[in-house]
Amino acid sequence: MLENLTIKNYVIVSELNLTFSEGFSVLTGETGAGKSILIDALSLALGQRSESGVVRKNSDKADISASFDIKNNKFAQEWLSENEFDSE
Repeated sequence: MLENLTIKNYVIVSELNLTFSEGFSVLTGETGAGKSILIDALSLALGQRSESGVVRKNSDKADISASFDIKNNKFAQEWLSENEFDSE
């Protein structure tokens, strides 16, 4: 489960920290509010390649991080172990 998404200097976002609770989460907003930016940032955190020009204007780099709770996801735990990653 996605627990946290932190975005800094990405497209129009200077800094944003979102914490998700258990249950159903919904992103809503008007056109241009930034819903797609959040989804694109999460995709980058999961390994998608980036396009040029996603770093916020007048910034050197963008920083995106996501944290997940995998205590109930045996597949993810096994994959991390098989690939010699620390599941913590």
